[in-house]
Amino acid sequence: MDEIEGLFPVPLMRSPGLLPARLVAALADQVGAERRNRNDRSEMLSHTEIANPAANPLFADVVELLQPKLAEFGLLLFGDRMRWFVKEMWTNVLGPGGSQAMHAHANSFVSGILYLTPSHPSAHTVFVRNPGGSEFTFRHTSRTTQLGPFNAGKYVTPEIAPGDLLLFPSYLLHEVPRNGGAERLTMAFNAIPERLDSWGYSIGFRP
Repeated sequence: MDEIEGLFPVPLMRSPGLLPARLVAALADQVGAERRNRNDRSEMLSHTEIANPAANPLFADVVELLQPKLAEFGLLLFGDRMRWFVKEMWTNVLGPGGSQAMHAHANSFVSGILYLTPSHPSAHTVFVRNPGGSEFTFRHTSRTTQLGPFNAGKYVTPEIAPGDLLLFPSYLLHEVPRNGGAERLTMAFNAIPERLDSWGYSIGFRP
């Protein structure tokens, strides 16, 4: 019997309903009172200031809920259960017609998205295969092509509800297509482990 194994897969963790409804509502209300900066590429996308979670009580509550998920996800990435720090958080406000250009997150190891409102099907987060990867230069795309995890160039997240969490390696490219629905609120964050060790040679990231 033939067996197919997925070599070197990239993990993506979905945690439905991580945030309770009261916390989702409080975070959404807070966004309305905060100063926002317009995105350089989309006039219908804005971001709150990047904040240290320790300076915001609501963010601190979120981080407490994130800790066990980060430890679990870090175990997948590094093979060890470590202490993690959420180094920064911010909120994205995507209005009707807005979009988020393809990007990755620098200076971190794990990034995440928390959804504060429903997302219209047109504006689900899309993860993109790195175009600079060491793969075939030629691709096969036709009416008969059957897309799967080994040949697809994009992955569109399924239905997302307020309070849901996505965790992914920070290098993973992602984008949000043009929003064909109502205003969409998400919270993004970056996380780093306390320390990485390579046979006694270690580097620490503790703030």
